[in-house]
Amino acid sequence: MSPVNIVTADHLTKIYNQQTVVDSISFTVQRGECCGILGPNGAGKTTTLRMLIGNTFPTQGQLTVLGWQIPDQSRLMRGQIGVVPQKDNLDPDFSVTQNLLVYGRYFGLSDAVLRERIPRLLEFASLENKAEAKVPTLSGGMQRRLSLARALLNEPALLILDEPTTGLDPQARQLIWQRLRRLKSDGLTLILTTHYMEEAERLSDKIIVMDRGRILDVGSPRYLIEKYIENQVVEVHGSEVNQWHEQQARPLSFRSEQVGDTWFYYGQQVDKLLERLCGYPELRYLHRPANLEDVFLKLTGRELRDD
Repeated sequence: MSPVNIVTADHLTKIYNQQTVVDSISFTVQRGECCGILGPNGAGKTTTLRMLIGNTFPTQGQLTVLGWQIPDQSRLMRGQIGVVPQKDNLDPDFSVTQNLLVYGRYFGLSDAVLRERIPRLLEFASLENKAEAKVPTLSGGMQRRLSLARALLNEPALLILDEPTTGLDPQARQLIWQRLRRLKSDGLTLILTTHYMEEAERLSDKIIVMDRGRILDVGSPRYLIEKYIENQVVEVHGSEVNQWHEQQARPLSFRSEQVGDTWFYYGQQVDKLLERLCGYPELRYLHRPANLEDVFLKLTGRELRDD
């Protein structure tokens, strides 16, 4: 079966107050794919998601989601997508079950259909023992899982997640990842934004790296890592690290960069570098494979973004 594009964006642009926030980006998302959108603060990720779900109108360009032209057919499209927002907007006055019932009615689902679907979704979200609990009594992880269950009530063809695990502890994050992988294995198409590079690398078939409203590159995590970064990385810090760098590391001619008090070295074979660290117990180092965070920082820079 040939791939089917669930999302097609062609020179998608958004301008606010004469400032270009999304700058003529083009991309596709295929059926059954998990597409991660990465970028520093102000990159245009959230604005792109808002255009995808029809909450923000593009200034220029063409956008099709599930075959519907956006924004003209946004209302029809919304009935076929699920959205997990960056911040939970659950009703604190309602129980877990009541939140799902009320939300399901927005899609015109009958109570009979909802009563059949809700127990399955609570089990999927590991919330079957919290069906009658009020939202404020739930942990942050439970609330995120409830938001995920709610987004699946209408059995969507596309699930959009804006930073789905921000602020969660490792156990809660792992459980969310397990659930998203299950949805992906069932054929659901996912689009997510995240600041956790490990999350994007674990879940995404395709990564879109954005900065300042533009797409810098697109590809699988492995493709991007192999394209931009040597396969091994050594991080070194500690007292006298600069002296060690000049005397021991620089002559080996590894690609390197200094970030604060840490030196980063990149290479295909780093055995000689590691040998030269053995006689310096005052130095601490980490030897690891290259990862998506290395790619992200190389493409977007290391300066702090607060806007």
